[in-house]
Amino acid sequence: MADRPWLMRTYSGHSTARASNELYRSNLAKGQTGLSIAFDLPTQTGYDPDAPEAAGEVGKVGVPVAHLGHMDQLLDGIPVGEMNTSMTINATAAWLLGLYIAHARNTGTDEAVLTGTIQNDIVKEYLSRGTYIFPPDHSRRLIVDTVAYTAKHVPKWNPINVCSYHLQEAGATPVQEIAYALATAIGVLDAVRDSGQIDADNLATVVGRISFFCNAGIRFVEETCKMRAFTQLWDRICADRYGVTDPKLRRFRYGVQVNSLGLTESQPENNVQRIVLEALGVTLSKDARARSIQLPAWNEALGLPRPWDQQWSLRMQQVLAFETDPLEYDDIFAGSYVVEKKTSELMDASMAELEDVLSMGGAFEAIDELKAWLVTSQAERTRRIETGDLKVVGVNTFTETAPSPLAGEESFLKVKAEVEAELLADVAAWRDQRDTTAVTTALDELRRIAESVENIMPATIALALAGGTTGEWAGALRDVFGEYRAPTGVSGAVGHRGTEMASALEKVRALSEKLGGPPKLLVAKPGLDGHSNGAEQVAVAARDAGFEVVYQGIRLTPAQIAAAARDEDVDVVGISILSGSHLELVPDVIARLRDEGVTAPVVVGGIIPEADRPRLMELGVDLRLASAVVASSSLSHRAAREARMRRRAVRR
Repeated sequence: MADRPWLMRTYSGHSTARASNELYRSNLAKGQTGLSIAFDLPTQTGYDPDAPEAAGEVGKVGVPVAHLGHMDQLLDGIPVGEMNTSMTINATAAWLLGLYIAHARNTGTDEAVLTGTIQNDIVKEYLSRGTYIFPPDHSRRLIVDTVAYTAKHVPKWNPINVCSYHLQEAGATPVQEIAYALATAIGVLDAVRDSGQIDADNLATVVGRISFFCNAGIRFVEETCKMRAFTQLWDRICADRYGVTDPKLRRFRYGVQVNSLGLTESQPENNVQRIVLEALGVTLSKDARARSIQLPAWNEALGLPRPWDQQWSLRMQQVLAFETDPLEYDDIFAGSYVVEKKTSELMDASMAELEDVLSMGGAFEAIDELKAWLVTSQAERTRRIETGDLKVVGVNTFTETAPSPLAGEESFLKVKAEVEAELLADVAAWRDQRDTTAVTTALDELRRIAESVENIMPATIALALAGGTTGEWAGALRDVFGEYRAPTGVSGAVGHRGTEMASALEKVRALSEKLGGPPKLLVAKPGLDGHSNGAEQVAVAARDAGFEVVYQGIRLTPAQIAAAARDEDVDVVGISILSGSHLELVPDVIARLRDEGVTAPVVVGGIIPEADRPRLMELGVDLRLASAVVASSSLSHRAAREARMRRRAVRR
């Protein structure tokens, strides 16, 4: 008898809760068996749609959920008591779980029957994804509280999905991915054990609810061995560190999305076979098979996938599960010398790496070091692509191509410009109709609980039921916990200045002689987009090429970028945006730069559709490589800068 297939999801959400609900119900009708909700950046970082920080970001990369009304709209017609729901949310995970529970209560569903997962892994946000809010200790406290609350009240829920997925996206090797994820799980479970909220007799049950969210790259034999290593190491940790005797509670329970880092904008049709091959790495081995899978769409390097694109990815899973035969056999790799040897090598190396992390205090305590190591690993990967050591079809090899019939501006979804205005009006109307006194009381109680050692979840659910908003919940906790700026990893990263840099070094050296010093580059990330991998690699490469680099991390306001460009007197401003908000944010940045008297050329990178490029160039953006911009423009800028400095000297 064949095994049951894994849960099949598509990671989705955009524009509004109502639009996303329509998409979810359509996908479920097509055979999807679980929900996977993508939230927009304001929701992920604790802002309401009308917050200044949210400008240009509302509904772009996920669904905005600012209050209980939005959660009701999002789940309209979907029986939450029967649905397995995954919510990709971290800094505000406790709040979104609170809204989900509040919705269940209001619809007559006992929270004890709810099944699903919140990602709730803040370490990977510090290291790779960037949607953090609070400092590590306070963030870990929120995670511990959600784990303890669900253990007592929502026992079928997975309160954390330790996420190695984004570690690989940030450049992690298989060894780093295994070690850092296991270190995060240990850091959380040790804190749960030490919190006093869980009886020692119930700790094994809590361990059994820990789940993981992993990545599968294109090297699917190595990825298969990685997942087998993960499975065996987690079993060992559960038994040795936490004394779990029931093998079922030691099971490595993981979902997966296959690699997005390897999806290419050039010849994007090649992404189809990449996705299929990557899915094999987490399905072929029965002993290490994923329990749920969501596949990216072929066009995610271009923009948001359309419903048809998501259907295509769902059909890939269905063909694999129902037309092929891996589910009919025991583990086909059992006894394989090659697989066992590679698995053993990964286990040994990962345990050594894990011990290094634990010797520094653990994942939460070693964030600075781990970030620098990941940036270094990503720099090595980038170097290998640039030199051709790592072949990427359509990018650095086999680049000749016929025009793709899949290409064009209609090949991905665009969020309508009026969505943000609609959400601003929606939030204003919500605040007008609610009981303000009840919300104020609930917020005061939330702050009191945050200052104590009591569990945060009851007060969070009470605020959700009273009509509080995402920004109000996060704002109250910001008042108590403060905010955090994670390390960039750039200063501690080791670049790879090889022969391939010789030409760039020569040009920059010649330019430096003319300028009287090295050209200075400001690498800036405006808005709430936390995908910093590309910006970090530009910063490292530019530094290795001889630039003086200014990089202050993610989530800078246009005003902060303009001030940095002015104060640092930079020669080039490089802006990186991957959230689709470039048409809103870039004009603001440029206007503020010019108001500050900064005449430096501006370069924009990220996911920039071809149709948007003329508009950006009209604003004065140069979409060529930064090195070409410096070579052609920095001398005139230097003259303007020197004149500006002379004027300042006269004023002083």
